[in-house]
Amino acid sequence: MNLLTKYKSVRLASEQMVEPLHIEDYVPQAATFASPPKWNLGHTTWFFEEFILKPHSQDYKVFDESYSFLFNSYYNTVGERVTRANRGSLSRPLVSEVMGYRKHVDKAIQQFLQNSTLTKDIEDIFIVGINHEQQHQELFFTDLKYNFSVNPTFPAYNNKAFCEDEESETMAWLAIEKGIYDIGHQGDGFCYDNELGAHQVLLQDFEISNKLITNGEYLEFLKDGGYNKFEFWHDEALFWLKDKNISHPMYWLQKDGKWFQYTLAGLRLLQDKHILTHLSYYEAAAFAQWKGHRLPTEFEWEAACHKFDWGKRWEWTESAYSPYPNYKKPNGAIGEYNGKFMVNQKVLRGGSVVTPQGHSRKTYRNFFHPHIAYQFNGIRLVK
Repeated sequence: MNLLTKYKSVRLASEQMVEPLHIEDYVPQAATFASPPKWNLGHTTWFFEEFILKPHSQDYKVFDESYSFLFNSYYNTVGERVTRANRGSLSRPLVSEVMGYRKHVDKAIQQFLQNSTLTKDIEDIFIVGINHEQQHQELFFTDLKYNFSVNPTFPAYNNKAFCEDEESETMAWLAIEKGIYDIGHQGDGFCYDNELGAHQVLLQDFEISNKLITNGEYLEFLKDGGYNKFEFWHDEALFWLKDKNISHPMYWLQKDGKWFQYTLAGLRLLQDKHILTHLSYYEAAAFAQWKGHRLPTEFEWEAACHKFDWGKRWEWTESAYSPYPNYKKPNGAIGEYNGKFMVNQKVLRGGSVVTPQGHSRKTYRNFFHPHIAYQFNGIRLVK
């Protein structure tokens, strides 16, 4: 698939995702971390305008000068921007104007690709932009679900709940022998800069579960009073539980003695065999402690991932998000993509049911703060 075909395919996918929405769904922002669909559509377009068209297309005419301020996310190199918490306050520009912005940039990109000889640097930024939009396609579902979830009518996006059975009927421990293992991206395929710096690590013998934890297994922890037993929780997590009044996973709701789960298909009865999802690192680590086990490090996960069916849920690890040996942050604004976030966050590995096909790989390093639970994540245990 050539670059223009890939670009068109990814851009079309974003617009297909918003087709089930009503105009009122495009703007609300229920939390700082959950951007509105309209802003995501504008931001992913801004990326190509800002990093491809403005610096490299001599004939390009900016669609609207104010959009650089409205749709910049966190790039200090580029300039000022709307405060993240205020993205949902942008009733203007209109949705129709944002869609016009997308068409304007898409047309200019097509002309640029057809009429220009790309340097490797420009091509690399293009590929980052395509993967960046795929990241926001994943965020579309996670953000929309949270924004919908605060509505007491439990609205449905469509009839797909993104709730699946764990296919492994019985749990088995997969043995990984002590040894030196290669970690990090190697080869010519695309990766983010945080995957670079391939190196070797020494791992001790360990065993890793062939399956993810299910709702039913986590419900046992809940029924055993797990949220009230301090011995399973990090001290910081205990403060979080009390401060936020947390007593069960995000999107779980108890009604008439039964547990329900909010999904993108609306409120549904909790199914024991479905894969557990939407929980924080704090909860994942506490559950692992309760079971007498632990979470894998990201290096253990990568060394073992060929032994299990990964990619159903982003999987929490015990590893802090930090640079690999010899990591070099790229120059300019692209250098702000990953490196500046390497503090106070935990690594997740794998992918999920809302990750675009082909976007993830065994070396992909996702990262979130320990209290974040709105991603389609899960738990895999190690002993």
